[in-house]
Amino acid sequence: MATIHQEIVFSAPAGRVYRAIVDAGEFSKATGAPTAGNAAEGAAFSAFGGHITGRHVELVADKLIVQAWRAKTWPAGSYSISRFELRPEGDKTRLVFDHDAFPEDQREHLAKGWQENYWEPIRKYLG
Repeated sequence: MATIHQEIVFSAPAGRVYRAIVDAGEFSKATGAPTAGNAAEGAAFSAFGGHITGRHVELVADKLIVQAWRAKTWPAGSYSISRFELRPEGDKTRLVFDHDAFPEDQREHLAKGWQENYWEPIRKYLG
């Protein structure tokens, strides 16, 4: 299985970055895409109108998000693991992102998708 490692610095405190990722309303505002779900450990979520679905496996407020994550086009029951670690750097936050256990042929598509569909819109949203 393939892996992706990305590090992104946001000009916002960790709490704002955390909420922009786990809170369905905030994520929808950031991306402009339909999002649903509860920001609680164990809760299910969907993003981009159901194209992405998953569950919050572990949540440590303002520090760590671990999700079981899948694309709608993947075979039923196939999930990857997305891990978002938030590291404060002064008035900014470094997000250390690792995505593991997805099909190898999806690596390039997913790496580009994280940049275009997550990091760029969230960066613009947070200012």
